[in-house]
Amino acid sequence: MTNAKTDTIVILDFGSQYTQLIARRVREQNIFSLIHPYSISLGEIRKVEPKGIILSGSPCNVYQKNAPIPDPGIFSLGVPILGICYGLQLIGHLFQGTVKNVKKREYGPACLKVDRNEDLFHGLPKEIDCWMSHGDQVIKLGKDFDRIAHTRTSPIAGFRDTKRRIYGVQFHPEVTHTPLGHKIFHNFLYRICRVKREWTPRSFVRESIRSICKQVGTGRVVLGLSGGVDSSVTAALLHRAIGSELTCIFVDNGLLRLGERERVRRTFREHFRMKLRIVDASKEFLKALRGVEDPERKRKIIGRTFVRVFEQEAKKLGRVSFLGQGTLYPDVIESVSFHGGPTQTIKSHHNVGGLPRKMRLKLIEPLRELFKDEVRRIGRTLRLPKEVVDRQPFPGPGLAVRILGSVTKERCDLLRQADWIVIDEMKKAGLYYRLWQSFAVLLPVKSVGVMGDERTYEHVIAIRAVTSQDAMTADWARIPNDVLSRISNRIMNEVHRVNRVCYDISSKPPATIEWE
Repeated sequence: MTNAKTDTIVILDFGSQYTQLIARRVREQNIFSLIHPYSISLGEIRKVEPKGIILSGSPCNVYQKNAPIPDPGIFSLGVPILGICYGLQLIGHLFQGTVKNVKKREYGPACLKVDRNEDLFHGLPKEIDCWMSHGDQVIKLGKDFDRIAHTRTSPIAGFRDTKRRIYGVQFHPEVTHTPLGHKIFHNFLYRICRVKREWTPRSFVRESIRSICKQVGTGRVVLGLSGGVDSSVTAALLHRAIGSELTCIFVDNGLLRLGERERVRRTFREHFRMKLRIVDASKEFLKALRGVEDPERKRKIIGRTFVRVFEQEAKKLGRVSFLGQGTLYPDVIESVSFHGGPTQTIKSHHNVGGLPRKMRLKLIEPLRELFKDEVRRIGRTLRLPKEVVDRQPFPGPGLAVRILGSVTKERCDLLRQADWIVIDEMKKAGLYYRLWQSFAVLLPVKSVGVMGDERTYEHVIAIRAVTSQDAMTADWARIPNDVLSRISNRIMNEVHRVNRVCYDISSKPPATIEWE
């Protein structure tokens, strides 16, 4: 949902783990970017009318059999091209340069010596810190290419062809380990591609409203509102565009945070005056989950039950043409790998629901080209409350995947209380909005304890708190001891049948953020 006149940068993905970071660095400069697999046709690229193209890194080698090679016609489009790592090697290879595997692999921090601090390196010092991750090197340049940077072990760490406006860097300017990487992107975008700074939250909202109105026309939209950031911002954007033609359905599955149903009712029905239908289906969900311990089975059961309940409620609305969903750009990107094949599933997606086939509704996904931090900025522009826009992520299956083992009403109530204490204490300590997530987990074990001079054998709660930029990686948060002490004391005093509290100090990877 972008304005056709908005300047756009196309990023061709060759399988790099950093491709999403490239897109984010471009967008941080208020320029719209789109990621496509390297195999996209030239015709599809032309439709976008990009102002520039960036070639990502890759785990592949340019000289290997079936190496990923884009349509060579991209070099005849007349737009600037920047190759990063594998992208640099690919350009060197395609333009009669020489790429070879070298014995001395370069991985980690390096000192980049800038030979030409102009155009791509304009305004940068002669030496900058950068991040390297490669075993191949361009050792000879093709005709019309000049070296613009090198390191102690990479004689060609950057090159350019000014006539065709083709550039390459062997290092990764998109990662934080290259501190001045944002200036390199700025130079490529504004000095070389000459893009216009026009992609902002305000412009996105304005264009989205226009596009939604055009798509919906005189139709009506139904939206499954979970109360999370994505669905809340989607609801606010759709309501701004079509008003009373939007109906939100909130399904209470019995697996929610403490007071969630009342908070959603107060925010969306009373404050925003939206049409909101609240369905209490907690008994139905808990019955379906009875005796189920496998996390994947839990997800599938919750997903199927949600679709059934949502469909039944939506039918009561009469004639509806569209189903609104809070799909984000990472969901779109990760649905297909760079070569178009399947990617490994670590766990089913948290966001349950989806489009019931029998409903025959058209999808409307106004956020499908945004990252999470961009969605939060859109939410602020739409004047959603801070407690909605900046709240921590919550899994679609809810407490079911934070209760290890079987899910019952008693165990949900127990965990709900413990989880609220974690949130409450994190907010009081001024930590909640600085953390990516902080929550409680109910373990499938009991432990011996002593309460009131009596032996107890009760439940164990684990506390999980992590810092992260995008949930792709995460580190366990160093919470002050006094905060952890207050959380532990409150849980064991206020939550019935808990006598032990643990703190999870695992990072992602190798662990995941959620326990299931």
